[in-house]
Amino acid sequence: PCFPAMASDSGDGHATLKRCLGVLRDARNDSEQFAALLLVTKAVRAGEVDAKTRRQIFDAIGFTFPTRLLLSRQPPAGCPPHTFRALGLTLLACFCTDPELAGHSQILNKIPTFNDVLLSPCDPDSTSMVDDVYQCLSAVLATARGPRELVTKGTVSALCQAYLNGGHGSDRALTLLVGLLAVAEAKCWQRDAPQLLAVLSKLSSDFLKAEDMTKFELCEVLPHFIPLSPPLTENSQGSECLSRLYKGLADVLGSKLSQSQRDPALKLTASLVQACGAEWIPAGSAGSKFLALLVNLACVEVRLTLEEPDPLEVEGKKEVVTACYVLMEMGIQECLREENPLLENVQKMQLMRIMEEAFGAVIFYLRQVKQEELQDPFIFASVRVLGAWMAEETSSLKQEISELLPFLVDYARKLFKEGSPAVSPPQAELVSTKGSALPQDALRFLLPGFCHLTAEDRPRDILISAGAPALLCEYFLQQWEVLTSESTAPAPLTSTEMSLQTTCGVFLNLVVTAPDLVRRDKTFSSLMDVLLKSLPLLLPQKHHLVLAANVATLGLMMARILSGSAALQGTQSAKEFFGAAIGFLSQAHTAQADPSSDGLALAVSPAYLSAWDDICELWFLGMQALAGCIPLFPWLPHAALQARWLQGLSQLLSRVTPASVDLELVTAFQAVLVELARASEQCRDVILSHQATEWANLYGMAALEQCLAEQ
Repeated sequence: PCFPAMASDSGDGHATLKRCLGVLRDARNDSEQFAALLLVTKAVRAGEVDAKTRRQIFDAIGFTFPTRLLLSRQPPAGCPPHTFRALGLTLLACFCTDPELAGHSQILNKIPTFNDVLLSPCDPDSTSMVDDVYQCLSAVLATARGPRELVTKGTVSALCQAYLNGGHGSDRALTLLVGLLAVAEAKCWQRDAPQLLAVLSKLSSDFLKAEDMTKFELCEVLPHFIPLSPPLTENSQGSECLSRLYKGLADVLGSKLSQSQRDPALKLTASLVQACGAEWIPAGSAGSKFLALLVNLACVEVRLTLEEPDPLEVEGKKEVVTACYVLMEMGIQECLREENPLLENVQKMQLMRIMEEAFGAVIFYLRQVKQEELQDPFIFASVRVLGAWMAEETSSLKQEISELLPFLVDYARKLFKEGSPAVSPPQAELVSTKGSALPQDALRFLLPGFCHLTAEDRPRDILISAGAPALLCEYFLQQWEVLTSESTAPAPLTSTEMSLQTTCGVFLNLVVTAPDLVRRDKTFSSLMDVLLKSLPLLLPQKHHLVLAANVATLGLMMARILSGSAALQGTQSAKEFFGAAIGFLSQAHTAQADPSSDGLALAVSPAYLSAWDDICELWFLGMQALAGCIPLFPWLPHAALQARWLQGLSQLLSRVTPASVDLELVTAFQAVLVELARASEQCRDVILSHQATEWANLYGMAALEQCLAEQ
């Protein structure tokens, strides 16, 4: 101690502290205040300060005095250089135990100072400073503004360096990093990816080398350092980390393990799958065996937990079973992968059988769920993984899935109506994005399965009885509003757009297989109104072409059934919709040079080419539906003339070589041309004025020839 007389005061601690607080308040000079402060900090370090006394210390000195101490560079005679700084940090650590003070701007603006202490060489005399800094940072992290301030002021980098240096308190640096990543993962990686990658590199090396329980402790820590973005596979250091983690996990999971050892290993594996899919598993025999082992272990765990569910046991296993769901979903994708598959065909067949049994257990579990449990994120995870199975595997468990459909529709409806924000268990993007609590969209994951099931009689009837059409109509409307509020700039396909496309697929199935339902259920009139308004907005945005194709085709097919509805009787919205639908259908083909001859060949338009595989079938259905609409709406031929489609199509067919137009296209074009020629004299004249009798004969369009020959 620099002031032995004061520091060795051995009277009653609380009385001394009280006296010192009086001195602090009434001090006439820095020397008196400093002497009193020494005793205060001694009491603070000894843990003798309760909340009331802490507040008294703060009221006596505020932030001004600790700030002066931090800035002072001249220690008292005979004291170490960092004496003032150490005292200032002790006081701030004391104040930070009050959550209100920890979030104060005077603490937040000291973050760069805290970072400096972590990055400075630590001699035996300065360990208490480091401890105080960790106490301050932990308290700041727990405040509302804290995580953002820590990230922007460079604490992530400082903590990474402190951990890698391995000095005093480096384990606390790792704990703080885990806490920061849990609440601000994306921001941490955006700002400090190289430093975090260096930590991951050390952790993965330690994981590979460890031969004791440290290996399983690291399984708990590592998932926090595996980013969903940027992909680890994008740089060599990330790839090396993945390689070490693969080797370590193959070693662990290939051994005989207790449950407490296996669970963290499965959770680590699931976090890798969420971030990188199966890319971190090497191709070849060893990789395929490892992947098959993962899916096997996951399925066994799911069956053991869910086939005879003991409520207490399930509660304790939800996290690991959710991780197993991630591995099962990867199993489905890998079993379906045809290009560069990791699995051999025999392995795929074996895994599909094993997964079928595990999904049987998931269905069994969901059938026991009580109404009051529906908010549980684990139920959501179970529904989502079942949705992944239903989307791909349509023949197995059909009976069991059909019987579960009323529950699935009710569950999806409940979440949709409530916009239910359920908190995700750690480890499961399966439930929502890591660390967030988003409204849960169960329908998004069930839609592909519903699309398959509405094509079959019994499941379709169950879905209709459960009220799925009305729910899907509301969902379509909500998703449409989300899409229109998003940026209009071209972007990767969003889940919103995908959901809208799949919902259209479900409705198309219902329109084809249950037209009477479409006629009588008011849901479809409401849907028709939405489609009429949405297509004219969608079509000009070429990056929404697939969705526009779905909306146009669904709208045309519904218009045929709902032709008597008021909304379609030549209203402005109906005319705009049909104008847009004709635009979509008419712009799909063009003439281009034919390499095999000197002439021109019919080809898909460049703007449609990249999406043609996805929209080709919809285009043909749309042409067929339009032909069916022409006799029902007297104003439609005029719309076709206005769009100059007849002129364009006639010119196109007269210019290209007939051999370049396949029979299916000829049939589609002829159906529309015949209906227009029958419905309107003016249309007939336009077609005839473009030498239609000649090219109709060349294309074998007998019905068009006959129609044009009639008076």
